[in-house]
Amino acid sequence: MISKNMKVLVDKSAAISALFSEGKRMRQVLGDENVFDFGIGNPNVKAPLSVNKTAIEILENMDSLAIHSYTDGGGIPAVRQAIAESLNRRFNEEYTEENIVMTAGAAGGLNVIFKVLLDQGDEVLTFAPYFGEYDAYVANAGGILIAIKPNIPSFLPDPEKLSDAITSKTKAVIINNPNNPTGVVYDKEIIRKVAHVLKVKEKEFGTSIYLISDEPYRELVFDGVMVPYIPKVYDNTIVAYSFSKSLSLPGDRIGYLTIPSTVSDFQDVAYGAGVANRVLGFVNAPALQQLVVAKCCDEKTDVAFYDKNREVLYNALKEYGFQCAKPQGAFYLFVKAMEEDDVAFINKAKEFGILMTPGSGFGCKGYARIAYCVARETIEGALPSFEKLAKAYGK
Repeated sequence: MISKNMKVLVDKSAAISALFSEGKRMRQVLGDENVFDFGIGNPNVKAPLSVNKTAIEILENMDSLAIHSYTDGGGIPAVRQAIAESLNRRFNEEYTEENIVMTAGAAGGLNVIFKVLLDQGDEVLTFAPYFGEYDAYVANAGGILIAIKPNIPSFLPDPEKLSDAITSKTKAVIINNPNNPTGVVYDKEIIRKVAHVLKVKEKEFGTSIYLISDEPYRELVFDGVMVPYIPKVYDNTIVAYSFSKSLSLPGDRIGYLTIPSTVSDFQDVAYGAGVANRVLGFVNAPALQQLVVAKCCDEKTDVAFYDKNREVLYNALKEYGFQCAKPQGAFYLFVKAMEEDDVAFINKAKEFGILMTPGSGFGCKGYARIAYCVARETIEGALPSFEKLAKAYGK
């Protein structure tokens, strides 16, 4: 019999897991051309050509043993230095390889840093709506995730609610910027307010409170919006980054942690992250992908593709009577359900061949997430179905 902890995690992830089987079932009933799957944030844009070329070049020209061997727990030193130098160019920092730990994506990085920071019963705060896997990541390290109620309709962090939620047990705050599921970008002023609260509370409780910034969508922003580089605002910031979205490499599981020298107990945290990589079973980030991203870390995906999808879908849904904030980043629309029960709304949408994810899975009932990282024809084909769904609710 599985553990009680795993049973809880299985139950929580059931809605996401069901999307895969439900999509297959719907295609069998309605036909492939009548099912429009917006459930999973799986990039439809191909990786830059340079990524494949670089991988081939490495495989053809490097010693096979060097490519496929274990690496240091923190990653290949030359790769970490290449990432550090890229960040230095982009954000005017002075990082070295010591500030970078290569990880199995941002998810691996978050599990690593929580393993390093958390003792049993430590609290981690986040702002709803939030990526639902955070519950599991924090629980994996013995911590407790506490979600601050959503600030509707802006979905921006509320510094006063944050201040009220922090206790002597608070070890970290995790934010996702740009945000999944809303596509909202937290600007520099909001980050400054959050940082101010954390500094005040650090002094009040005599503790260190880490701000963990989960940034797999950093490069996916629109309309000239800028994502603030948070270590510039708050010294005790650790950044988890992934190439899953910026280079369309979700299955390659490659990312990194940036641990600035300004964080509390820097040496222990940085060294501990390398150890955590090993004891959590990652051992090291995939070696070949480390070598690839070292040469391709400044490449970009086709943001214009996502932007066009965003404009087409957002404008149509607004015309049909849906309510949602226009996303500034990532590739999600977070729409208000047309009835109080978001799960019932999701099930109603299935009648029209539309697959979405309920907002309750992100700690925000009454909403639904639409992942528009799909083929253009999927969006265009789905518009009549969205219109029929709205009309079913009298819109």
